[in-house]
Amino acid sequence: MVKLKHLPSSVSPGEVAETLRRDGACVIDDMMSGDLLSQLREQTMPFVEATRMGDDDFSGRQTQRTGALVARSAACRELVTNPAITGACADFLKPYCDVFQLHLTQMITIHPGQGRQPLHRDRLAWGGFLPRELEPQLNTIWAVTDFTAENGATQVVPGSNQWEPDRKPEPHEVEQAEMRAGSVLVYSGSVIHSGGENRSDAPRMGLNLTYTVGWLRQEENQYLSCPPEIAKDFSPELQALLGYSMGSYALGYFTPPLPAGQGPEVVPPQFLFGDDASGFGGAEIFEAVTGRASEGAM
Repeated sequence: MVKLKHLPSSVSPGEVAETLRRDGACVIDDMMSGDLLSQLREQTMPFVEATRMGDDDFSGRQTQRTGALVARSAACRELVTNPAITGACADFLKPYCDVFQLHLTQMITIHPGQGRQPLHRDRLAWGGFLPRELEPQLNTIWAVTDFTAENGATQVVPGSNQWEPDRKPEPHEVEQAEMRAGSVLVYSGSVIHSGGENRSDAPRMGLNLTYTVGWLRQEENQYLSCPPEIAKDFSPELQALLGYSMGSYALGYFTPPLPAGQGPEVVPPQFLFGDDASGFGGAEIFEAVTGRASEGAM
């Protein structure tokens, strides 16, 4: 039976990707500094506290799911662009795409009394339409609190990424990703997993940051969660991860909604945030698209 492997924070992106190809999941211990963890909690807790519980058994009726975290938290932005994770994405996903993108940002807070989530594969977000041999996702859950067997540590079935689609796990094949706050569970879109049951007296918090190939629809609509007037201040790397870049040669073009002759036709998304040799100013394009002046931020 395959066991969930724990790796050190010094692990190379290539080893993470190779572990995912083989086992479907791994834990990287102590990946986030204590200072960054404190910042993440401070920046996200007001939004978590204002989030209502889920409406169904899958989302969790005693579970809060808080999104738009790139727009809301600088600490989250730092984690999204963590070099070990994005490097693993480049290794793991690039056989199936030209570029990868951010798929979801969500703080998942499982409260006492929440039962186990049904076991599932995240790739089913796109139905059953993707070929089995294609791996669409690399996912992470960063432990914001300690993850224990009692408080709902994520259930995962190592090796299930290699199984036939209709095979169900036996109880002894299901592990829980117990880890200290600041550690991260990394798992593929094809591995079976779920949120655990919280039998403790305190919430379990995990930051779910997931990535997918650049030609698939994102689970979280990043253009609405993090619109141009917010994304304009981010690094080009983060802008590209959000989707403000070409997903392939011809995926993602746009035409600014300007009067005839007053703007360019069919330009890449990054044109929105800078000037172009054609003579059209990025600031003017930004204002036309957003309805807001750039205030010199370009």
